[in-house]
Amino acid sequence: MSGLPAPRAAPWSALPPPGLLSAFARESLAVGGQAVMEGIMMRNGDRLAVAVRQADSGIIAVNLPWVALFRHSLAQRKWIRGFPILMETMVNGIKALNLSAELAAEAEGEKLKPWQIALTLALAIGLALLLFVVVPHLLTILLGFLSLSGGVEGLSFHLWDGLFKFALFLGYIALISTLPDIRRVFEYHGAEHKTIAAFEHGEDPVSASAAAKYSRLHPRCGTTFLLFVLSLSILLHAVTLPLLLIPWQPESPFLKHGLILLFKLFLMIPISALAYELIRYAARLENRRAGRILSAPGLLLQTLTTREPDRAQLEVSLVALREALGDEDAPAILTPPYTRQEAD
Repeated sequence: MSGLPAPRAAPWSALPPPGLLSAFARESLAVGGQAVMEGIMMRNGDRLAVAVRQADSGIIAVNLPWVALFRHSLAQRKWIRGFPILMETMVNGIKALNLSAELAAEAEGEKLKPWQIALTLALAIGLALLLFVVVPHLLTILLGFLSLSGGVEGLSFHLWDGLFKFALFLGYIALISTLPDIRRVFEYHGAEHKTIAAFEHGEDPVSASAAAKYSRLHPRCGTTFLLFVLSLSILLHAVTLPLLLIPWQPESPFLKHGLILLFKLFLMIPISALAYELIRYAARLENRRAGRILSAPGLLLQTLTTREPDRAQLEVSLVALREALGDEDAPAILTPPYTRQEAD
């Protein structure tokens, strides 16, 4: 890969003293991850690691700095931080996906420039908004012409709009899950969840065998986050959008629906912030009835976005976790030999 020094072999086999893992896991439950092409991206604070299984069956790991877009303390406050974290996760996720594709193919590739990342992010957000905001709205307008839904001022419009959102979301997941490459990504998604669960539950050491015992479903998954976003958008749209039209309602239907769509886009900021706090709250209540109720729909949806991984995929996830935690503070993580390659 261009821009990186020559790789060096590093068979990480030495284990820290027994008992360190449990204390470390209790103090560091913010480890998160993402499945990439033939591998896993793991994040721990400002540390970001990508581990990939290459064509020769070897594992290569690359450490990257976490790209922070919002450094002001206001962006870190509760009930606000969700949207900035979502944007940063998307930017860093695009970088990780690009890197994993290069590493998996063992091909030289040009490093993404900042404007390319910004353009890719803008396209991804634009397509998501088109598919899950604009298209459901237009379909609901069509139902109005068929006298099957009320106007945008009424509750029925937003219930139909929400129904279309869920249908498109589930249909999209079902469609992409038929692709072989995506099924592989879903298997790595399951490996990521199992490894993080083993780490959070204090396994000593965290190994492929230990991780295999845990569920591939995790309450803090991004799939659950998206489900919270969809559900909250239906509720908030049904309450706030009719109120928006009380003081002033444009005579032109095009202007009226354009105004509503614009307000829907604006509402994505508070909706994502609220969804983030809810998913964290549900994760803290994981073993209580309220937490199980909040997490149940998301866990059910994860049966579509995850697949059971094999041992080789769990090993890649272990490497990603080991690299994300770093050399100094990492607990006992039993990884196979792998190659570490430092980024610029």
